Amino acid sequence: MSARSSAPRAGRPRDRQIDASVLNAALAVLDESGYAGLRIEEVARRAGTTKPAIYRRWPGRPHLVLAALAARLGTVRAPDTGCTLCDLNEGINVFIAAFHRIRPDVLGPLLADCSADPGLRSTFMATLFDPPRAAVAEMLDRAVARGDLRADIDRSLVLDMLGSLVHYRALFGHAPNGPAEVERAVEALLRGIATDYPALLEHSRRLAAHAAAHPHG
Repeated sequence: MSARSSAPRAGRPRDRQIDASVLNAALAVLDESGYAGLRIEEVARRAGTTKPAIYRRWPGRPHLVLAALAARLGTVRAPDTGCTLCDLNEGINVFIAAFHRIRPDVLGPLLADCSADPGLRSTFMATLFDPPRAAVAEMLDRAVARGDLRADIDRSLVLDMLGSLVHYRALFGHAPNGPAEVERAVEALLRGIATDYPALLEHSRRLAAHAAAHPHG
């Protein structure tokens, strides 16, 4: 047998346009019907493709939904203004705004579907929870390096306390989660872990006053 005939045939390249169409269709169905109402048949119809084409890319509904949510949430970036209070307030508000783009009846059922499969659960965490947590960790590390926060803080515990404001309320949708709630939570936490909380607060107020006086920079 010749080398040419024995070489494996390359498969047809994956069509990225179909990928994008399917993810957009999945997001549209999620927005209208929630997780329980998402049907692969409807996603395929809206995307102008077939169920087998979708299943070749994503083996089940949770896999597809995780990919769609990852596309919607995008890359998480931690703000870096040099003001610890400002960064934490802005960063957490950005994360909350991203989660507000997901219906409350999506995250809970999705987590339930993923919980029994270690691989899916890992993907769930890597898609929805780990990126905001890593960004907040980056902000905390910079604040410690500046001397704004005590060096002996329990970093993991602080991350969980801040993250719960985003994730717990996003998951259950039982209470408001706007800028006022974020500000109160961040200030309450910083009073316990800052080296000089009044100085942080004054720095934040000076920056806010400067921004108000010079709105165009």
